[in-house]
Amino acid sequence: MKQLILAEKPSVAKDLSKVLGANKKTKNYYEGPDVIVTWALGHLLGLKMPEDIDKNWQTWQMETLPMIPKQIGIKPLPKTGQQLKAIKQLAHRKDVKEFVIATDAGREGELVARWILEWIHFNKPVKRLWISSQTNKAIKEGFKHLKPAKQYDDLYESALARSKADWLIGLNISRALTVKYEDSLNAGRVQTPTLSFVRQQEKQIDKFRPQTYYRIELEVEGQKAFRLQKNPYEIKEQQTAQELIEQMKQHTGTVTKVSEKTKTENAPLPYDLTEIQRVANQRYNFSAKKTLSLVQSLYETHKVVTYPRTDSKYLTNDMKKTMKERLQAVANFAPEVKEYIKAGANVKQKAVFNDAKVTDHSGLIPTEQRANSAKFSNDEQKIYNMIVSRFLALFANPHKKLQQKATVAFADEHFVFTQNKVIEAGWKPTEDTSDATAQWQEGQKIRPNFSIKKELTKPPKPLDESTLLEKMEKFDLGTPATRAEIIEKLLRSELMERTPNGLQVSPKGKQLLDLVNSSLVTPDLTKKWEDELEAIAKGKFSANKFLKQIEQDTKQLVKEVKQSQKKYQDFSITQKECPKCGSFLREKNTRDGRIYVCSNSECDYHRRKDPKVSNHRCPQCHKKMEIIEGKNGAYFRCKFDGITEKIPDKKEQKKKMSKQEEKRLVKKYSKPEEPEESPLAIAMKEAMDKE
Repeated sequence: MKQLILAEKPSVAKDLSKVLGANKKTKNYYEGPDVIVTWALGHLLGLKMPEDIDKNWQTWQMETLPMIPKQIGIKPLPKTGQQLKAIKQLAHRKDVKEFVIATDAGREGELVARWILEWIHFNKPVKRLWISSQTNKAIKEGFKHLKPAKQYDDLYESALARSKADWLIGLNISRALTVKYEDSLNAGRVQTPTLSFVRQQEKQIDKFRPQTYYRIELEVEGQKAFRLQKNPYEIKEQQTAQELIEQMKQHTGTVTKVSEKTKTENAPLPYDLTEIQRVANQRYNFSAKKTLSLVQSLYETHKVVTYPRTDSKYLTNDMKKTMKERLQAVANFAPEVKEYIKAGANVKQKAVFNDAKVTDHSGLIPTEQRANSAKFSNDEQKIYNMIVSRFLALFANPHKKLQQKATVAFADEHFVFTQNKVIEAGWKPTEDTSDATAQWQEGQKIRPNFSIKKELTKPPKPLDESTLLEKMEKFDLGTPATRAEIIEKLLRSELMERTPNGLQVSPKGKQLLDLVNSSLVTPDLTKKWEDELEAIAKGKFSANKFLKQIEQDTKQLVKEVKQSQKKYQDFSITQKECPKCGSFLREKNTRDGRIYVCSNSECDYHRRKDPKVSNHRCPQCHKKMEIIEGKNGAYFRCKFDGITEKIPDKKEQKKKMSKQEEKRLVKKYSKPEEPEESPLAIAMKEAMDKE
């Protein structure tokens, strides 16, 4: 009898099959003496769309809203039917005794597998593989300790409730807004408050008015300090600052207090997904989606880091015994690693081990598998370096410095000088210098060496992906695994834009935030929902109770949209007329570039805004030519020199010269021609032949 094992992707299935001895490869699975390893392709199934449930919901109209089905149900996604059919056939084989869920160890991975099990009506025992790395060792250990799938029912219920909530809120509100304002307007329980964060920051910037203020600085033995004041912006006039200096000069400056304190700074904890996305955005300008993809590759392809979609920065106590092996795997990373190994792989940052703070997975750290950096891309190397550096810091001593503060008084005005002396660099090896230059003593007299610094208040900065992720994390919007996709969805739907300075809400996005329900704009309601979803995952809240409340909230939100008197202006409408019906054209962004579509819903006219660039090269300048749609059909045109060419039809393309023929002709015509002999040379040659 055999185990049927379901991986989330073909690449993971391949790795599992090698470890488990499933050497027979077929189109849809690997098979060995004891196991069959197959795979999903991410999600093979999804929730049914409204038109799949009720024919009346096929047409977008306000009368059918809100859509609250008794049962949503699932259906196969496009182009996945063949793999789903193969899994079903394998599941019903007589030699299959049990099913092992080996999809990603998280909410979405659980949902992927459970929907497949539901669709194929599997009724034999089901077990769960739960591992945090893809190394051979981790896979072998994981299969030795398979757990009953029932232990993860709460995780599945939470993922299912999240999916249904997004369906109810997202589809109903988006349809209501789209029908009412006659334009595609997408709203959602997470993406809308996320967009609002960016807009609120923009409003702060718009309100900002720069103000000049003055600060008084005192210099002593090369060190400088500003006058202590409750409000640093309180002096608005230079004359006021000058008068204050004159008053202080009438008194002798005295060091009234000198204090010393040893400050100890422990190493930072390992990254969770959100933090590494934030730091990578600040350091390398990587998008959240790109960072997730890079960490996923290091986990899945190279197998050198632990599970990426984690929301924890802590490690479990049973991981202590693996620290030496993990250090050995990164022995070539830094010279101090060998010292850490000799010292017994002793973790100095003791707080990192905390079972209570590890949820589904631990913080991001290296696996026991040695990395082959030659196989990394440059960007993968950057992310790997970040993860390893954080990990190694756990074994270093704390950073210690002696901080000395000296308070200087001129009557009632005070200045505080701070200087630091590094006692032990510890996990901050680059910070081994000190800024201590002055010798302070209580009662010491100080000369009144003042200066006035003119300053200008600075505006708030626009949110970038790093600061937006920070806000999303603070208000529990989405999960570490979904936040990157939420940002990308806002960009794709043209509600938000990336600029060199940061993220920016589009004119369409600004209007959406004004039109959508106020309770959906603020993060409060969404945070409440996210807290309840987390409680469902921990078995502390009912999924049915949660969804009943979501249904009530949906009804109220749709009602508010219906009753709204707000107006909407479609900024995508151009002044270009449709050649078919005369209506104005709407500019739209698609995966294939920007296009014009007719604003008349009954007209199907559309065309590209900019000509499509082909791979066909211009015969003169050899640059790629554009495809132009003309009255007599499409043709090639070079925008650099104006040359045009007919696009060959399929028959002409088949007649195209093969590569061998092309090489033969090139060789033939590239031979150097023999120089033509002169008449004198010919005559001399003939005379010599006669002799």
